Amino acid sequence: MASPLNESAPLNDSHHPSAQSKSKHTNTPASLPLWIAGVAFTFLVAVLGYGLAQVPGFDRVGPLACAILIAVAYRQFWGYPEALRAGIQFSAKRLLRLAIILYGLKLNVDVVLHQGLGLLVYDAGVIVFAIALTVLLAKWLKADASLSLLLGVGTGVCGAAAIAAVSPIIQAKEEDTAIGVGIIALVGTIFAILYTVLRPFLPLTAIDYGMWSGISLHEIAHVALAAAPAGQDGLAIGLLAKLGRVLLLVPLCFLLMFWMKRSGKLQGEAKVEFPWFLIGFLVMSLFGSYVLGKQIPVSESFNAGVAHVTTFVLTMAMVGLGLNVNLRALRTKAAKPLIAMSITSVLLSLLSYVLI
Repeated sequence: MASPLNESAPLNDSHHPSAQSKSKHTNTPASLPLWIAGVAFTFLVAVLGYGLAQVPGFDRVGPLACAILIAVAYRQFWGYPEALRAGIQFSAKRLLRLAIILYGLKLNVDVVLHQGLGLLVYDAGVIVFAIALTVLLAKWLKADASLSLLLGVGTGVCGAAAIAAVSPIIQAKEEDTAIGVGIIALVGTIFAILYTVLRPFLPLTAIDYGMWSGISLHEIAHVALAAAPAGQDGLAIGLLAKLGRVLLLVPLCFLLMFWMKRSGKLQGEAKVEFPWFLIGFLVMSLFGSYVLGKQIPVSESFNAGVAHVTTFVLTMAMVGLGLNVNLRALRTKAAKPLIAMSITSVLLSLLSYVLI
């Protein structure tokens, strides 16, 4: 089987003196060094996140979640670095979109369309099930609707990348986006580890186990972690199933745009901004699938380098979002959405296991 991977707004701190003076200096030449310093700050925290991810225990969580953890901790102990706000927000918004565009290179459209069309039916069902059940449980638990929807999308589609793509469409708060990514990383890692522990005791072939992992787990990294012990065939089918869900992120975003407009959930005169970054995502997917490695020869090291850059850019963006998280304001807000998402993840794993 061919590999499915291509191988070739912060919280309102307007009372703060720096925030009050921010608008006076935003467009002045003097603000450029602070802008650069803000971007550099997210770069530094991202590097620290990669370093923390090398520590035993934290290596299971990964650099993305580690960087968010450091950013959130910084915010709680030292507050939001107001002087660096412009650069930090650039990372949180612009670099986030760039990361999603680069993420398209991970999706091999050719393999999905030729070998994974049958899996797309399962993938579509997983997305509908995860989002619908999480939202319904959230209503029953009276949980925060926006954060719960983000977690449902992250569970059903592709974790952090899906949450980041959907967040501006549903006009979610940046702190909700950051906390949602953190929860997805944590819960997904726990599930991936449990899968590897359970695998020797399950009456599944390598292919079936890989398919189960790809259909039900949260992130591509989680699928890779869980499916790798099943060998190359199990890993390949797992990644293929997972990348089918990634492909369905695009139509899901457009459906959410339509829903936001028709349901009257837009606040005031706000409009749903067209997600141009999704066009970039599709272009990069097609480029990586049909040009890069075929028309333009590239080495394995080049592909690995692009993957690392994509992850690092996304990590910098998550640092910017993590700095917007005020844990005191989220003590009760995140608990119920986490419960709803966890229940959904358990039922999704059980249901997909039965159906395979």
